[in-house]
Amino acid sequence: MNAQPQTAAAPTVQVVSARFVTIELAAAMTGFTCSAIRTKIARGKWIEGRQWINRDGRVLVDMKGYELWAARGAE
Repeated sequence: MNAQPQTAAAPTVQVVSARFVTIELAAAMTGFTCSAIRTKIARGKWIEGRQWINRDGRVLVDMKGYELWAARGAE
């Protein structure tokens, strides 16, 4: 009998999203590129206080605001 060495399965990692995330993480979560997100902000498609906030000079995307925006189907 030819015994094969057993390999341990990789551990499962679960990540719970924060409400406010960086543009880079929002891009990974939504499928929009970082550039597309920045463009939506610059052109006023996403409103400060609704879809994004500015904290300590850094833009954070409000995922709750994004989900509401996406559900409306507005571009």
